Amino acid sequence: MEIIMNDFHETAKEMLDFIEKSPTCFHAMANIGAMLEEAGYVRLRENEEWKLKKGGKYYTERNDSSVIAFAVPAGTVKGFHMAAAHSDSPCFKVKEKPELTVEDHYMRLNTEKYGGMILSTWLDRPLSVAGRLAVRGTDGIRSRLVNIDRDLCVIPNVAIHMNREMNKGVEYNPQVDMLPLFADVAFDTDAAGEPETADGSQEKPTLLGLIAEASGVDVEAILGEDLFLYTRQEGRFLGAKGEFVLAPRLDDLQSAFALTKAFTESTPAEYINICAVFDNEEVGSGTRQGADSTFLADVLDRITEGLGADHSMYLRWIADSFLISADNAHAVHPNHPEKADPTNRPYLNGGIVIKFHGSQKYTTDGISAAKMKDYCERAKVPYQTYANRSDIAGGSTLGNISTAHVSVSSVDIGLPQLAMHSAVETAGMMDTEYAVRALKEFWGE
Repeated sequence: MEIIMNDFHETAKEMLDFIEKSPTCFHAMANIGAMLEEAGYVRLRENEEWKLKKGGKYYTERNDSSVIAFAVPAGTVKGFHMAAAHSDSPCFKVKEKPELTVEDHYMRLNTEKYGGMILSTWLDRPLSVAGRLAVRGTDGIRSRLVNIDRDLCVIPNVAIHMNREMNKGVEYNPQVDMLPLFADVAFDTDAAGEPETADGSQEKPTLLGLIAEASGVDVEAILGEDLFLYTRQEGRFLGAKGEFVLAPRLDDLQSAFALTKAFTESTPAEYINICAVFDNEEVGSGTRQGADSTFLADVLDRITEGLGADHSMYLRWIADSFLISADNAHAVHPNHPEKADPTNRPYLNGGIVIKFHGSQKYTTDGISAAKMKDYCERAKVPYQTYANRSDIAGGSTLGNISTAHVSVSSVDIGLPQLAMHSAVETAGMMDTEYAVRALKEFWGE
């Protein structure tokens, strides 16, 4: 059968390329920044004065891992049209002093969980290390991205011969079972690159040494690091007609990419367009760069000040504002359809998912749902609804956290996916383009 090739496929391919270049939240921010600057957005720094003008396009970052971009209408301003996603995904964080040696042969890396992971999905995959360095130079301490862009580590499973009950279920201990194999310290090569038995004087490899080599700096210049394991799995299309995508970090880089693409292709009419991508959603958002910080409120205050408006005008703008919180949603599972709610059952390639929760873990109400449906219908985009089964607890997301700081009407949406929080997740090929089209309708007002 013919593989689907159209705008939906092209947008999905762009999204997969974005994820491939974004092994960590820091890389995602750098790539979002590049997309913004290519579209003519000017970077503002929080510690500098902001001089804004009507029709201007700007962005600012915090901690190299969160970004808020905004576009000001050329004419009258009625309020803010905001959409938010997050840059982080569940993974393993590398601890300080990470090297652990076993019997003078194996060297492992000491890691810890970041977020709610499906641990077993990280086993027996090629992994590597990427993140951010704090490097001392002649002009002080600067941050620098780093990625050891090769297959480096693996977390090996225990053979079934050593645990005959494995297929009945295994409880993994992160400190014991999930440490990645990094090196064989007894392995060495001669000058010609041929393997030979190492003597006791061999210098053992270190992660910091490889990090320094990959980043082009001296080990002594590295004063700090934020390093994470990431899977080397490349995103790809699959399915009888190429209708699915398989990739790491779809939650939530699929939404982050869709927001940024739609934002950079939109021109505001009467609302100040805001595109926010926050870090640390997977661990509760309670950081200076998370949704539970003052970052969004700070930026909105500075926009108001920079445009010469007073606090009363700010409050009037807020009263007429709207927030779309975009974080991926659970699709009906093909092997476990009983896990889904009886009547709210989203499917891959079925369009944007509007999420509801009686206890307001999702902020959607009747009015905000109606607004989102209207944007979808105007953009000719299908939409679906999601609610948890009443006997299964769900997760939370950015919407209710953000609106606790900035009190605006809000809707929670997502793109349908399977295996959320797996090392590699599955989504629909068409849904990224659906999100782009609906968001462009929203940001065109």
